[in-house]
Amino acid sequence: MGSGGADPGGRVTITEIARQAGVSVPTVSRVVNGRSDVSPRTRARVEDLLRRHGYRKRPAAPGTRAALLDLVFNDLDSPWAVEIIRGVEEVAHAAGVGTVVSAIHGRSGDARAWMRNLRARASGGVVLVTSALDPTLHEELQILGVPLVVVDPAGSPALDAPTIGAANWAGGLAATEHLLSLGHRRIGLIAGPPRLLCSRARLDGYRAALESAGVPRDPSLVVPGDFRPESGFTACETLLDLPEPPTALFAASDQMALGAIEALRRRGLRVPQDMSVVGFDDLPEVRWSAPPLTTVRQPLADMGKLAARTVLRLTRDEQPDSPRVELGTELVVRASTTPLL
Repeated sequence: MGSGGADPGGRVTITEIARQAGVSVPTVSRVVNGRSDVSPRTRARVEDLLRRHGYRKRPAAPGTRAALLDLVFNDLDSPWAVEIIRGVEEVAHAAGVGTVVSAIHGRSGDARAWMRNLRARASGGVVLVTSALDPTLHEELQILGVPLVVVDPAGSPALDAPTIGAANWAGGLAATEHLLSLGHRRIGLIAGPPRLLCSRARLDGYRAALESAGVPRDPSLVVPGDFRPESGFTACETLLDLPEPPTALFAASDQMALGAIEALRRRGLRVPQDMSVVGFDDLPEVRWSAPPLTTVRQPLADMGKLAARTVLRLTRDEQPDSPRVELGTELVVRASTTPLL
């Protein structure tokens, strides 16, 4: 969509309507979707502009409003995504609703192709497990009147949409406190991508635990990763090459923890005898790793279930109880951690 306020098809954007009305984009969205929390004067001004620009909300055929839900990821190359899918599909199936799963790979062309397909199949709602959509596509969803729920947002959502996340700060705190309770003081962190809210929260939890225990922070013990095993492997090697390597390691995802364990194995080091390791997610396979992984359970399937229930409520014009929900995390202690000798 160009800067003149209309998309390539000549339709006015919701941003342009908001600018002309002197209100926010979420306010226009509320008017479009018949929400009651808009003053009569503002509603009249926005509705007048919508009429003048020839706006027509997408019609919903009786009985087909929630025949399909779209579940959209940035990538589908992780067991983490499978757990979210499992939760969404369970709720959708029970409600007699089909699920369409897509990956947009962070590319605007893929995102636009997905949007074209969504318009064609008249999906009843969207569960978005990425914040990589172009803002103009966010607007398109609002213009279409498609209910939206964002799972694990990268930052403060730009949309007037409910979000579902996990208590990442508490999880980072619990993981680090566990290692501190075992006597470890040099605790390495393989962090997630810093642009993501969940990564920053886990890092802050790690730092808070160290500060509470009176352990000075050593910046060299924090190495960034991307949640994939390869980055865990590389980051662990970096930590092992320090003049004084850590005695324990907190990886901000299970996959990075598994990569780190492989790096330790190749150096001839044992887990947990030579290095205690804690992950984050509690993916199904980590209870069968060697050794079984101590980790922070993130209720991924439950997050998917709640997101699906929320978007189905929105399709019935029911509002969620809270615009932002954080589900609890829980430390699961297995055999990959041990007291420092």
